[in-house]
Amino acid sequence: MKILYICTHNRCRSILSEAITNHFAQGVIEAKSAGSQPVGEVHPLSLTYLKEAGISTQGLQSQSWDEFEDFAADIVITVCDSAAAETCPVWFGNSLKIHWGLSDPSKLDGSDEEKADAFRACIEQIKQRVLNLKTLAAKKLSTAELKAELEALGAK
Repeated sequence: MKILYICTHNRCRSILSEAITNHFAQGVIEAKSAGSQPVGEVHPLSLTYLKEAGISTQGLQSQSWDEFEDFAADIVITVCDSAAAETCPVWFGNSLKIHWGLSDPSKLDGSDEEKADAFRACIEQIKQRVLNLKTLAAKKLSTAELKAELEALGAK
């Protein structure tokens, strides 16, 4: 199964989702991430807290969704509300589209400890979704069944 995570700037939540999915669903799911308006750099705290969690940051980069036309994602998951509202490229047409809203820990204006807690909570939320997603990937679900299960995971 191939998943493309989308966030407008592709610097935090979609990057976290890509790295966590590839770490915990290795061999079952291949994940990439991209943005509609990528900023060109990964948020430094995304890298810090992924490393803290023991998750590889190798190869992570902020990039445009235009670079993934040939990736042929089975599922496209938006992780920020603004990306969910955007008009997707026509080549997403064959992919199942799901929205898994996540709070943006990089936008928190607080102490270093509050920021750390926000990143750790976001990473844990993504991890739980990915572990459930890995279980779903092993099942032989119809497209409608898979969509319903994915939407339920995104509500958690």
